[in-house]
Amino acid sequence: MAYVSQEMKKELAPGIKAVLKKYGMKGSIGVRNHSTLVVNIKEGKIDFSGNYTHGDRYIQVNEYWIDDHYAENPTARDFLNELIAAMKGPNYFNDDDAMTDYFCRSHYTDINIGKWNQPYALAA
Repeated sequence: MAYVSQEMKKELAPGIKAVLKKYGMKGSIGVRNHSTLVVNIKEGKIDFSGNYTHGDRYIQVNEYWIDDHYAENPTARDFLNELIAAMKGPNYFNDDDAMTDYFCRSHYTDINIGKWNQPYALAA
């Protein structure tokens, strides 16, 4: 069963913050329902304007389609792939088997670019 604690978040935070700093992004790290590690990107230097899916300046990133959805924006693609890797960390595992309805992983990951009530701000 997926589980992420505040201690696990603290262990993963330095790697996540290093990726955010490398790309000039500002965001917050949180835990939702004790199973999902969430990073909310508030502002940064990467232009996501061609990828907004929920109105103005808001994206719920699908981690399985990063390479396809951000193929035309290599900086965004590289940032999101590095961020996912940092969020998973060295102890991540995924033994899911959808064919038998068996789901077993260390934790889930979510990335939001902006929020429904606070849009992403492109920094100058």
